[in-house]
Amino acid sequence: MKKVIALSAVLTMGALGMACGEAPANNTANKPANAATTANTAANTMANAANTMANAANAVSTAANTAANAASTAANTAANAVKAPAAANTANTAANANVKK
Repeated sequence: MKKVIALSAVLTMGALGMACGEAPANNTANKPANAATTANTAANTMANAANTMANAANAVSTAANTAANAASTAANTAANAVKAPAAANTANTAANANVKK
């Protein structure tokens, strides 16, 4: 029985030693992966910021185009209101006036 207890103790200590001994190796192996993850996170953050700025620029451009279109429509409406009636319409109006009398 003492041999079993001693063997169990040795195996337990060996298992603990292996478990504790692997941690630095894992940390060393994970350092490049962690650095790559950090770099990817930074790159993604910058890409998201660039996309946000591009979206804002597009919104400004759309607003400017909308304003330009509104101004053009207003100018066309004003120009159409100022135009003299066509000669044919004037002649028709005169002819109709004569018929009514």
